[in-house]
Amino acid sequence: MAYRKLGRDNKHRRAMLANLVKGVVMNEKIETTETRAKEVRKYVDKMITLGKKNDLLSRRSVLAFLHNDKEVTKKIFEDLAVRFANRNGGYTRILKLDERRGDGALIVILELLKD
Repeated sequence: MAYRKLGRDNKHRRAMLANLVKGVVMNEKIETTETRAKEVRKYVDKMITLGKKNDLLSRRSVLAFLHNDKEVTKKIFEDLAVRFANRNGGYTRILKLDERRGDGALIVILELLKD
């Protein structure tokens, strides 16, 4: 799978993506740049898909990606997996807002769908 480097080294990028995924799962929406949102969307969809499998390997995979955050993992497996049981992917949407004042980066809202 091709990915964006987002101007960071590997460890920093992975930590940033994990934190953004946690934010999307816990708050159900975040405000970020378009490129970050497009990259985070892949991981949010993957975490919810793993939550729908609901076996030990998928639970450990989610825990490993989210740095052992049990609260977020619990919400993925108990709330979001049930909520999106009838949907085969596409759990998020991106709403474009405006350009950031300093550098002109496009700011968007990445949010989970309601069903």
